[in-house]
Amino acid sequence: MLLKKIDNYIIKKFILTFFIALLLIIGIVIIFDISEKIDDFVALHAPLHAVIFDYYVNFVPYFINMFSPLFVFITVIFFTSRMAANSEIIAILSCGISYHRMILPYMISAAIIAMLSLSLNLFVIPQANATRVKFEAKYTKHHGSSSDNNIHYQLSPGQFVYVGSFSTWNNTAYRFTLESIKDNKLISKLSAETAVWDSTSGAWRLNKYFIRNYTDGLQDIVKKGSVLDTVINLSVTDFYRNKKTVETLSYNDLNSLIETQRIRGDANVMYSLIEKHTRTALPFSAFILTIMGVALASGKRRGGIGWNIGIGIALSFSYILFLRFSQMFVYTGLLPPGLAIWMPNIIFAVVAGVLYKMAQK
Repeated sequence: MLLKKIDNYIIKKFILTFFIALLLIIGIVIIFDISEKIDDFVALHAPLHAVIFDYYVNFVPYFINMFSPLFVFITVIFFTSRMAANSEIIAILSCGISYHRMILPYMISAAIIAMLSLSLNLFVIPQANATRVKFEAKYTKHHGSSSDNNIHYQLSPGQFVYVGSFSTWNNTAYRFTLESIKDNKLISKLSAETAVWDSTSGAWRLNKYFIRNYTDGLQDIVKKGSVLDTVINLSVTDFYRNKKTVETLSYNDLNSLIETQRIRGDANVMYSLIEKHTRTALPFSAFILTIMGVALASGKRRGGIGWNIGIGIALSFSYILFLRFSQMFVYTGLLPPGLAIWMPNIIFAVVAGVLYKMAQK
């Protein structure tokens, strides 16, 4: 179906209003962010060049993507309400153009924004987040020593590691245990009081270690010593995986990490799965919120544009809030990550369908 002048008119209004809203809101957000973090920048002597290019240049794509549903919904509500107030919607429908056909340029515009958001998610934001997170760790937050407790990993089939606690201050694992199991039988167990990561050799230095090899007979082979260097399929970076670090990984690296974490039984796999599904679910919301926006704003209302914008802001914020809240279902284990992250889209798609049918009347 060839695009008509009215299609180009709506697409131009949609895209232009969307980017104007982005520029205005981003400017306001940057001002508030500077006022919040200026004390950290001064106290930690952050260079001006780093503040601009390492932080804010990389902060903008992250912010755009996070609140893109809000921008899309407000954009649709705003300019569609203006068209309805000026009787442009009535004129379009009076010319014999059906309500379904009028939605086409909106969907084309939503597709452009969705592809832009998806491209940012897959190619731009991970690399930008890597620089931004590094800057935040150095200049905006004070990181003292921290530790994780009771860590269990499956390094490979039949090889399991347990760490009582890990300190990020000195990269040391305490109460380290490495077990090898074959045919459901424990064949060896390596224990050490501490395991210190050696970045030069890429190995763990075990202190006060104890090795027991279990045999089929009554006698086991026992060996102990003060220091032992060992190389296993576990590095110090595995202990630093969290919600922030998965945001810096490319899509392929994220999938590889998920596969590794699943094999190891790593509880942090939920952060990786949430990040993976969010990268695809968020762009898809552009279509749903566009339909909702058109359905709400295409008719004249008492109270004018202000009433429609108020409804749009409330619904768009509720979507973002619901998207964040749905992550709690993953943390608590109530729902699988894919279903939990896509749940807001599913629910709002049903709402959009109901509003769309009502708007046709």
